[in-house]
Amino acid sequence: MKLSSSEVDARLKTISGWSRQGDVLSRQYVFKGFPDAVAFITRLAFDAEAADHHPDLQVTYRKVTVSWSTHDEGGITEKDFKGAGQSDTIAGQMGAGS
Repeated sequence: MKLSSSEVDARLKTISGWSRQGDVLSRQYVFKGFPDAVAFITRLAFDAEAADHHPDLQVTYRKVTVSWSTHDEGGITEKDFKGAGQSDTIAGQMGAGS
């Protein structure tokens, strides 16, 4: 179920580095190099596939922008916040900065 704007804003205060871009949660991670950025995407892809919920990803050399939105619900849901948390966990394990 799509979260209300006030619910999203309240939840954003509890997670560092994420912002709201309309109906999307977004964060950029910076890795040591391109291979590390691609490795992050690969690790995240397996978790996203297991959850049957997939982020939009943009890679620019060693930077990866991750965007979560539940398209079939028309906005941000609890699934997106779970995805953001998983993204943070994997990026942290891989030594990413923001």
